[in-house]
Amino acid sequence: MGVDVENTIQNRFVNPNLPDELVASIRPRSLNDFIGHESLKQNLAVFISAARGRNEAMDHVLLYGPPGLGKTTLAHIVANELGANFRATSAPMLTKQGDLAAILTSLEPMDVLFIDEIHRLPTAIEEVLYSAMEDFKLDIMIGEGPSAKSVRIDLPPFTLIGATTRTGLLSNPLRDRFGIDLRLSFYSPADLAKIIVRSANILDATIEPDGALMLAKSSRGTPRIANRLLKRARDFAAATGQKNITIETIKTTLFQLHIDQDGLDQIDREYLNTIIKHYAGGPVGIDNLAAALSEPADTIEDVIEPYLMQMGFVQRTPRGRIVTESGYKHLGLEK
Repeated sequence: MGVDVENTIQNRFVNPNLPDELVASIRPRSLNDFIGHESLKQNLAVFISAARGRNEAMDHVLLYGPPGLGKTTLAHIVANELGANFRATSAPMLTKQGDLAAILTSLEPMDVLFIDEIHRLPTAIEEVLYSAMEDFKLDIMIGEGPSAKSVRIDLPPFTLIGATTRTGLLSNPLRDRFGIDLRLSFYSPADLAKIIVRSANILDATIEPDGALMLAKSSRGTPRIANRLLKRARDFAAATGQKNITIETIKTTLFQLHIDQDGLDQIDREYLNTIIKHYAGGPVGIDNLAAALSEPADTIEDVIEPYLMQMGFVQRTPRGRIVTESGYKHLGLEK
């Protein structure tokens, strides 16, 4: 995920930043506390239990799916459940082989290393990971030119957890070295409502069950957005001297933030309207669409389109993007 994509996610639905202590408190710390993805959790529990029983490092894990679904949270949980130290970095921060080597050589046995946006690893650094993941060996070149020599360093057994929003950009050699491959999908409104109630309790707020469900349905199937909208609703409640977040407060919140009942905001509606009004509903290529919206192509592909496609409002075809009949109806238009 590029910088523009991250900025779009960070700015969506007003300032979403929570104080570090609140982020830590809201984030589940065990599989039992993690809501949703029951099959994924059951499998992870088996893999973690087996690794602990053998006193071995768990196999490397690839977590993939749209932003905000809990990949980083799951990585923390795996480390907690294994009783291991957690080290985290992101691919854009690893610009030289030495950056990765410094992290790998500082690991303790059974540590968990989390690399976010792993699809953005430079090829030269990715190649260093191959032997580290497979054989727990680090092969690096020291020096340059004729005097350069290869040095092999033994590494302690560790578990690498990679997270990505774009599996298609992962090279086959890297992807093949992950023994556990887990996909996170959008959450159901029922699961999101449970997450909202849990977060409200942690934030010392109360929310009506019907209100939690209404908020969940407007959260694009994404816990990160659900928690952000909860914070905004809490702000609107506080502005009127209330601690309880009522349905009326939630309606006010969504109206003020220009979010509709299906979770679409101004950016989403502009995306649909652009295709309909300027390209007769499509098809339109991603580059033309990015230019028309003044948004980077990867922002459109990673942030805007996944949920619209999940809702059935947009289709990607070999010729470009097309707004479906459902997309027209959502805007109150006829195709």
